[in-house]
Amino acid sequence: MALREFKLPDVGEGVAEGEIVDWLVEEGDTVTEDQPVAEVETDKAVVEVPSPYNGTVKQIHYPAGEVVKVGSVIVTFEIPDEAGDSEAAEPVVEEGAGAPEAEDATDAGTAESEAPSSSGRTFAPPSVRRLARELGVDLSTVSGSGPSGRVTEGDVRQAAEGGEREDESELTDAVERVEEDAEDAVERMDEEVEAEVPLGEQAAEHAEREKTLAAPATRKLAADEGVDLNAVPTDEERDGEAFVSPEAVTQYARAQREAKAAEERAESSSASATASSASAGEERVESRPYRGIRRTIGKQMAKSKYTAPHVSHHDTVDISDLVEVRAELKERAAEQDVKLTYLPFIMKAVVAALKENPILNSELREDDEEVLVKHYYNIGIAVATDAGLMVPVVKRVDEKGILELAEEVNELAAKARDRSITREEMQGGTFTLTNFGAIGGEYATPIINYPETAILGLGAIDERPVAEDGEVYARPTLPLSLSIDHRVIDGAEGAAFTNKVMEYLNNPTLLLLE
Repeated sequence: MALREFKLPDVGEGVAEGEIVDWLVEEGDTVTEDQPVAEVETDKAVVEVPSPYNGTVKQIHYPAGEVVKVGSVIVTFEIPDEAGDSEAAEPVVEEGAGAPEAEDATDAGTAESEAPSSSGRTFAPPSVRRLARELGVDLSTVSGSGPSGRVTEGDVRQAAEGGEREDESELTDAVERVEEDAEDAVERMDEEVEAEVPLGEQAAEHAEREKTLAAPATRKLAADEGVDLNAVPTDEERDGEAFVSPEAVTQYARAQREAKAAEERAESSSASATASSASAGEERVESRPYRGIRRTIGKQMAKSKYTAPHVSHHDTVDISDLVEVRAELKERAAEQDVKLTYLPFIMKAVVAALKENPILNSELREDDEEVLVKHYYNIGIAVATDAGLMVPVVKRVDEKGILELAEEVNELAAKARDRSITREEMQGGTFTLTNFGAIGGEYATPIINYPETAILGLGAIDERPVAEDGEVYARPTLPLSLSIDHRVIDGAEGAAFTNKVMEYLNNPTLLLLE
């Protein structure tokens, strides 16, 4: 047997280090060539690192969660001797996964999820593999419903629901116990309340007569007690009419008072039970790890926020004409199987405005004491995913048509959401758009995608009042929120840029000149 040391490859262009999110094998496991052995996360992507050998995992050098520099030995394999290989017993250091180049390594991490293999392995993206491990599902037993038999998140959840359930975690048990205690408390209070109800029910029994006979003293007593004589139950009669005695009035009045007191106690107990239940609910907690992409996003946001002095500029544009244009082109786009949203129009408007205000398409290089103004237009599109915010980049937007942009945006967004997007597809941006309006809301203060110097946030398109010639109309409008790095861009320049974007969106025919 021979030992082979395997170094962490460059899983993305220019990546210096990566976090080992999870090991997919254990020491002593037998592995085959190209079998994923670990999930490694870089700035924005998670890739699976494949084994370059057929053999056995001899030693794992770093625990999951460790950040490892590219080129560090992460695992040692024990492989069978090759015939005539007299030097096989000497440890040999491999330069990467089967010596893959950066691009190859990235492809290996994503291509496996998309293409079937003759090896009989199960194909699934890293997020699905992670979910399978969390739910205790053996992926090799799951039939994939995705393209080329790829296992999806839904397949894993369905398998988990159909199989044996895992033991509940201690945290889940604790949460359930709290919930059960709260429910028991509510039930006990309800029982106590119910035990007191008969008094109220007894008191609620009353007569409904139209005429009642009683002595003058009894009528005065009823008046003092606030009792309606026609409601007092009685079995006595005089001259064929119901007759109420002072004792009956007194008993009825006392029952009424007890019923009222019981009702007040019931209301008080119910409120107390609700408060107790709410209090128990507030004690529920859920611990989530702050690492991986979420931590990377956090670091990037903090770096941007505490490095670049942000200034935000808000405005709203009437897009009545754009709505009509898009509605007309939407059907034609659908004939070409393209989903046409407003985003491609906005991207074209932004590029047109950047051409006239190039300082917003720039990067500040403090160490070199220069501002790099870029005359190419790669627009990043912030996409919300289950793993956090990712920013695919549409390259050379100024050279592409509306339908081409729509198709590319849809494709990149889908790849970001299923984590199959590559690092290269999220690099090289010069300006970023973030569409928080897709989930509601009008204005925000977007954090600049550092080291860019500006970002434009889009609110929800909705009908809002627009004043025109002294009249107010309901028009479709789009709120805009621009954040700029005030070290590089002045407020007037930001306002000029926004005005130009509004001009193009208000009159989309101008985009034909772009």
